[in-house]
Amino acid sequence: MKTRGLQKGSRDSLKDIQSQPDYRKIDIDKVGVKDIRYPILVLDKKNKVQHTIASINMYVDLPHHFKGTHMSRFIEILNEHRKEITISSFSEIMRKMKERFAAKTAHLDVEFPYFIEKAAPISRAKGLMEYRCKYSGSMGKVKDFVLKVMLPITTLCPCSKEMSDRGAHNQRGIVKVAVKFHGFIWIEDIINIVESSASSPVYSLLKRPDEKYVTEKAYDNPMFVEDVVREVAIKLEGLSNIVWLSVGAENWESIHNHSAYAYLERGAHSNTAFLKE
Repeated sequence: MKTRGLQKGSRDSLKDIQSQPDYRKIDIDKVGVKDIRYPILVLDKKNKVQHTIASINMYVDLPHHFKGTHMSRFIEILNEHRKEITISSFSEIMRKMKERFAAKTAHLDVEFPYFIEKAAPISRAKGLMEYRCKYSGSMGKVKDFVLKVMLPITTLCPCSKEMSDRGAHNQRGIVKVAVKFHGFIWIEDIINIVESSASSPVYSLLKRPDEKYVTEKAYDNPMFVEDVVREVAIKLEGLSNIVWLSVGAENWESIHNHSAYAYLERGAHSNTAFLKE
């Protein structure tokens, strides 16, 4: 009597559809998996390491003669580096991706929330602030790595302050910084640079004396979005290991039905090898 299907242990006899030829002769630049939720370790300037949960994208190129990619191999590589997904392991993970898929290029994105305990300016009441960060790496003929940090700020309008007899309008905004660098850089250092370039930082916990302080601080330090990106750029360029940077600032205007926006780039935006071997 014949049985349907394959017997246990006959996995090798299953047809490999992905490796079959494709006759359309079209290369694919990126193919892989997106939005894998995964625990990672991030270096923490104060506490040495921080455990967080990342959203990870992994891609390789696909030559025109292959029908598809073996998606499970991405997860296997990720599992091999469980609890070791850090900046220093980026090169090794991408090297394995290229090797395992016989690919010319590999791409890895790791986006995660980063938390810092922040004390209010007067009461010193402590609360956790969340900052969105992202590591983006690629490996082809050369290696490339970009650190991105996104954080909220407060700005007060210089024009409003100049024109008004009583007060000035202020608003919360967002700053997005991306840097390429040699060696190493702390996320906290980028955050400090951005917050010191705004009218006032944003806090998770404020008492009444703190609210008075940050309101007056912003009033004494009015900033356009143009001022913010310029100040951030000047301070980042003061770090000797920064080789490329971009800064974008957006204010969610409190009296207008639009946002104010400014953006700049500095340095050589080339695929230079910034990751250590």
